[in-house]
Amino acid sequence: MKQIILLTILLTLNLFSQELKIKAKVFNSDEKTGISIFKGDVHVTKGSDVLNAQKVVIYTDKDHNPTKFVASGDASFKIQTVDGSLYEGKAQKVIYIPSKKIYNFYKNVHLMQVNEKKEIIGEEVILKLIEGKAYAKGAEKEPVIMIFNMPEKNKEKEK
Repeated sequence: MKQIILLTILLTLNLFSQELKIKAKVFNSDEKTGISIFKGDVHVTKGSDVLNAQKVVIYTDKDHNPTKFVASGDASFKIQTVDGSLYEGKAQKVIYIPSKKIYNFYKNVHLMQVNEKKEIIGEEVILKLIEGKAYAKGAEKEPVIMIFNMPEKNKEKEK
């Protein structure tokens, strides 16, 4: 029965143009509540996007379409936005809302935009894939840290 439910979830998740693949040590699902839980070295891939965590919970609607992904426990990720920007990072908790293509990262967040060499470090970061926008908040006693490269002008050209 669990294999049928897993197959149904994977097929409905394939509504996206890319295949979703999940590997984990343990899998549990409850069709009535629409909740599937993957535990133990969870590895999720969809196209070029990768998510690793100790636990991933997938919430689905009555038609078995995914509405929310929640990853927790030393999550790491690689994400590509609609415009092609590449992000890598880590956080203690990651929530992804597929209908809005929005990622929410929580606790000890380190997000790096690879192709722009920008980094955001904070306690809460929101990444909107469609708009290519990011928002961040620091902890109560810690500020948000933004790091980016500033190319220096060639000093010989200035002479």
